Amino acid sequence: MDSRRAESFSDGVFAVAITVLVFNLLPIADKTAGGALTLTARHLAHYWAAYLAYVVSFLTIGIMWLNHHTMLSQVTRVNRTVLVLNLFLLMGVVAIPFPTALVADHLTGRDGGGGQATVAAVTYGLVMIAISISFGSMWVYIASHQRALAARRQVHTPRLSTFRFVVGNAGYVAGTLIALVAPVAALIIFGLLAVYYLFEHLPDPSGDGNAETGGE
Repeated sequence: MDSRRAESFSDGVFAVAITVLVFNLLPIADKTAGGALTLTARHLAHYWAAYLAYVVSFLTIGIMWLNHHTMLSQVTRVNRTVLVLNLFLLMGVVAIPFPTALVADHLTGRDGGGGQATVAAVTYGLVMIAISISFGSMWVYIASHQRALAARRQVHTPRLSTFRFVVGNAGYVAGTLIALVAPVAALIIFGLLAVYYLFEHLPDPSGDGNAETGGE
């Protein structure tokens, strides 16, 4: 299959997942409808956890989309293994709005205790770990099967490049463990990991392939 078909399908999934995130914010406006509550800055600030969860998840999905594009741009075709790995990745991506809603509703502990905030943050972390494993597995497979997948450039990906891309897995594990004692700190860590992946860690398929042979 042409890699562009797989990328087009994936783009649609990413678009849906990132759009659904805003649904978690709509109930905030509903609570002021009909004059039940007065809309004030203090009222809006009360839902800071929902805004934080939205920003972290939006950045996470958006940056995953950028890296997904870079990853599939390395090759001109994909085989069944890549498609299966991609499906597992997308399964995690479309699940992100679920833990985002949990964090938005329970992070502040206003629902009856910090225990629920911990469960929400840990759930968020587990979803991130599953996605990062899928992402890393897909990249390692593509990097090691460039010839079979008709790579646009035969790039001998340095081990350092692969390490920098998959090192975020450890970050998500650490964040999930921290969520057991500090849910808010864990969510901030997840946001910082999204920023980490904003920087280019994969080789540019349009660049000079010879430049990628260094660092071994």
